[in-house]
Amino acid sequence: MESGAAAGPGGGRFPFPYTPYLIQERFMAALYGALEAGRVGIFESPTGTGKSLSLICGALSWLRDFEEKKQREEARLLAPEESGQEGKKPLTPAEPGAPGSRDTAGEPDWVTAFVQKKEERDMVDRLKEEQIRRKKREDRLEKIRHNVQLKYAAKRKRSEEDETKHLLQLSKEVLSEGAGVDVLEQLDHNEEELILAEYESDEEKKVVSGLEEDDDDLEEEHVTKIYYCSRTHSQLSQFVREVQKSPFGKDTRLVSLGSRQNLCVNEEVRRLGALPLINDRCMEMQKNKHEKKSDEESEGKKRRASRTVCPFYSYEQMQFLRDEVLVEVKDIEQLVALGRETKACPYYGSRYAIPAAQLVVLPYQMLLHEPTRSAAGIKLKDQVVIIDEAHNLIDTITCIHSVEVSGAQLCCAHSQLSQYMERYRKRLKAKNLMYIKQILYLLERFVAMLGGNVNQNPSCQAVSQTGTVLKSINDFLFQSQIDNINLFKVQRYCEKSLISRKLFGFVERYGGPGTAVKTNKENQKLAGLQNFLLTLQQGSDKEGAPQIPPVEAENDQLRTASPLMQIEGFLSALTNANQDGRVILSRQGTVGQSSLKFLLLNPAVHFAKVVEECRAVIIAGGTMQPVADFREQLLSCAGMDPARVVEFSCGHVIPPENILPIILCSGPSNQQLEFTYQTRDLPQMMDETGRILCNLCNVVPGGVVCFFPSYEYEKQVYAHWEKTGLLTRLATKKKIFQEPKKANQVEQVLVEYAKCIKRCSQAGGQMTGALLLSVVGGKMSEGINFSDDLGRCVIMVGMPYPNIKSPELQEKMTWLDKTMPRAAGEAPSRVLIENLCMKAVNQSIGRAIRHQKDFASILLLDHRYTRPAIFNKLPQWIRDRTQVKPAFGSAFAELRKVRTCILCTATKTVSHCTHLYFSQTFTLE
Repeated sequence: MESGAAAGPGGGRFPFPYTPYLIQERFMAALYGALEAGRVGIFESPTGTGKSLSLICGALSWLRDFEEKKQREEARLLAPEESGQEGKKPLTPAEPGAPGSRDTAGEPDWVTAFVQKKEERDMVDRLKEEQIRRKKREDRLEKIRHNVQLKYAAKRKRSEEDETKHLLQLSKEVLSEGAGVDVLEQLDHNEEELILAEYESDEEKKVVSGLEEDDDDLEEEHVTKIYYCSRTHSQLSQFVREVQKSPFGKDTRLVSLGSRQNLCVNEEVRRLGALPLINDRCMEMQKNKHEKKSDEESEGKKRRASRTVCPFYSYEQMQFLRDEVLVEVKDIEQLVALGRETKACPYYGSRYAIPAAQLVVLPYQMLLHEPTRSAAGIKLKDQVVIIDEAHNLIDTITCIHSVEVSGAQLCCAHSQLSQYMERYRKRLKAKNLMYIKQILYLLERFVAMLGGNVNQNPSCQAVSQTGTVLKSINDFLFQSQIDNINLFKVQRYCEKSLISRKLFGFVERYGGPGTAVKTNKENQKLAGLQNFLLTLQQGSDKEGAPQIPPVEAENDQLRTASPLMQIEGFLSALTNANQDGRVILSRQGTVGQSSLKFLLLNPAVHFAKVVEECRAVIIAGGTMQPVADFREQLLSCAGMDPARVVEFSCGHVIPPENILPIILCSGPSNQQLEFTYQTRDLPQMMDETGRILCNLCNVVPGGVVCFFPSYEYEKQVYAHWEKTGLLTRLATKKKIFQEPKKANQVEQVLVEYAKCIKRCSQAGGQMTGALLLSVVGGKMSEGINFSDDLGRCVIMVGMPYPNIKSPELQEKMTWLDKTMPRAAGEAPSRVLIENLCMKAVNQSIGRAIRHQKDFASILLLDHRYTRPAIFNKLPQWIRDRTQVKPAFGSAFAELRKVRTCILCTATKTVSHCTHLYFSQTFTLE
């Protein structure tokens, strides 16, 4: 690959791994300008145009120039200091600052000069300190980079420490043999871990960093950096690999952040599976590490039982891991491998690398959720944030801050907490008991709002008035009679006391149906808890009692063993401002099946803090149209000055003749195509769709991907075609595949689909490829690339409007109509519905064109796509090439022309396309 560079600002160049496309040069220049001016940018670059590399080279070029400019300014300010002030002429009385003269404010000029000099000296001292810190860091990293012996020495030291620990453990085991320790007494000592520590204050305390006394070396000042976030773990790993391949791969200090679930290397903790359990266990082990020292030092007290600490949470090893991370660009997998090798925690080691890092790569949730952001040590003040794959940013923020709890979870948590309080009542301090009673009262009132009694089995309590009710936060608090409880204090107590973790340990020990419970009198009291949990899991033996449907293992674990973790999220959501959210009461057949859900209506309140603190924010994606949602729902509502917002959209790198988008208004039998809820179920509409596909499959070789508005409609059409025999006709030309609902089955379907296309292209014959029936919003409409022969034609059946009967959507529409101005005469709620539809369409039809030499046709089957309000929401690179065909005949003629082009190149591309499939084409997320 030829190395190249693009023209940069001021005649400079953007380093690039090959000669960039013109649109990449424009993208990087626009990005550089937005970062330099401190703007909020909405950037669109279609997939296949090298968006990731453009972001990397454009943003890191700006950062490089910014750092150089800052260092030049520092050198200028420090120059007079280093020269010992020589060359400065002495002040004369006539000059400002000389004794005897006065300034305009009446102060003697020598006072003003003194203050001014003091400020300059302070700035110089600050710059000197920064230089020393920077030099120290650079020297340390350079030494690690080039001195392999240091790595081996550190590794040998770790091996010696492990051996010492192992010998100590063996010695303890030998000493404990024959000691005659009573087993029941030993278990009672271990039970100390389950008892809540004394809760000293309601006020917010400083979070303990978890480092030992000499932690100055880890506490560095945050340098100017770029935070890059994306949606999924695989997208972040792919981005890091792009950085590694870029011209900046060797010199950039990059750190990848992730959740404990992705980064934890302690197998005992990893086995817990569910993220809330892993988080709580990790925090508890940290707490134990700090308490261990004070317990050992305390004299005249009964020695407490030994508490488990994490062997990977070592200051020295995490310091070593931090430096290793900064020396060389690593993705999450490499970071975890390094953590295992160095016996250091990658989760905390990577966080300690944040201050010195130039590029921080992290998932959406970590950046957009303020408590998570603070806990990770992320400081956004005057930094740059790039949010990639941002087409669903509004939905992401809404989902992060929305939470749902079921009646079964509420009843289960109440029972567990009651039993916990009864067992440890004599050991708990007054403040702990007070908060536990408050939480029990909250749970009782929440279940009452669902029409149930917290002391009865939720699966046996029928709900008298079923349906869905929406309430404002204040109305919900008043009607549930909890408005007199300070939810902020309860939330803080849950967070600081780790009560959900203690409760989980308690239930793990005594509540599981397979757990052996001790036979002493105290433990016999726990039989009620065990029986209650069994009834929750198995339903009641009473006649006519409904059975709880089976759920997946992890959800089952959370629901029965640790429901308080989910409920804590709901309590936190209730602290939002009244106007920004709603509480949805969903009353189903039984109390256990009913639920409470907090719905965030105004995502801008959470995004505003990001925009206000950052120097610049870039919202980027392959398909950002329509952008009105970002401007109005996110930026305007966040109080953003419209002048600060810039938009950039570039075309595609493919030649115009490589794509044929067609809006088809009628089918082969002249049936008008309009797939509304009223007409799409008609037999003639389903027959017409089948006839269109039959004709297309006759002329389009390779793969055809057909998107339906929903799983239900796809099944209905499939059944109709099966009944009429149309499916058999289709199957003579293409093998038919259906998108599965379960995510774990998607990969297998894709593998078979690709193999079939390869087989047909090599064998020739009547069957020319495969037809994949997919669903808009499903697994195959985002994140999977149907490049080359895998997607020669993409068909969109109808317009995938969301279900406007959904209570959540109705409430969102009402809220928009009340808070937003009308746009071009249209109600904001109407615009929202159209935008949701077109975002889904744009994501789906963008699956086919994935690189410069790719080509495909796109068919939109509905005459409503020709309406200007809808048509203008297609991506510009598709919109500019779209043909409107009122009749099927002319559309079919255009497709036959494309077929000639495809057949000419099919033999050249099929082996390449098959190779692409197995290496990178289907990127599962």
